[in-house]
Amino acid sequence: MALFSSLTPVFIAIICVLIGVIMKKTNGEKEKRDTKSKHPSRPWVDEDLKDSTDHPLEEEEGEEEWQGLEENVAHVPFSGERYSEAEMIKRSQTFYELLNKRRSVRFLSDEPVPREVIDNVIRTAGTSPSGAHTEPWTFVVVQDPYLKHKIREIVEEEEEINYKKRMGDRWVNDLKRLRTNWIKEYLDTAPYLILIFKQVYGRLPNGKKKTHYYNEISVSIACGILLAALQNAGLYTVTSTPLNCGPQLRVLLQRPANEKLLLLLPVGYPKKDATVPALSRKPLEDIMVVM
Repeated sequence: MALFSSLTPVFIAIICVLIGVIMKKTNGEKEKRDTKSKHPSRPWVDEDLKDSTDHPLEEEEGEEEWQGLEENVAHVPFSGERYSEAEMIKRSQTFYELLNKRRSVRFLSDEPVPREVIDNVIRTAGTSPSGAHTEPWTFVVVQDPYLKHKIREIVEEEEEINYKKRMGDRWVNDLKRLRTNWIKEYLDTAPYLILIFKQVYGRLPNGKKKTHYYNEISVSIACGILLAALQNAGLYTVTSTPLNCGPQLRVLLQRPANEKLLLLLPVGYPKKDATVPALSRKPLEDIMVVM
């Protein structure tokens, strides 16, 4: 009994130490979680830019009914263009030379561009293939000076935060050599801004949701075709992903909740004193593998 009494303070001390260690560990983990939650979200987890192609039915919560496409599409005969080998080589070389002149131009003139040209390049982008031919894209063309300036204000405000807090030193340093920053003068000066939205789902005439399979990939392909069409027409742009701006721009342009902003393209002619970085492209042997 005397031995137990003498050991009691030791047991109490050990228990106190254990409780202290447990509490310290718990508080430490809580501080880590709190610190993590206080950090600004990274641009690459921007909800609008998140790739949801593998989970098309998880885009919006709720019990609304979904419906697939049930109509049977008729098939018709197809006959494509067929060129001689010499003509194929010539055409492919000419097209490469045209696209190889494409550059990202950040100094755009306010010189007017024929509206019909914009209509045609977007028609061309609309020829893009898409998952189950759902055509999950919306091209919003902005030419109103007031709207263009509001877009610039929204983009510059978020981009300043991106550069100073979200993107990290490595990303910002990699961009320094290209002399880019959060100031986007071209959003005011370009005669047109084209904002490309991906429709994460559609609506059928009966109001039910329609699945848009691989909407991200489909719209990305359409954007590539649009860039080629602009180059073919003698117009220039710079590809812009307005990180963390999607919801505000969607409200400004009165777009529905099923549309997420993927890309913003200022479109026009280069300024007479425009400059571009002296960059080179990888040679064919670095980008192609023949098996």
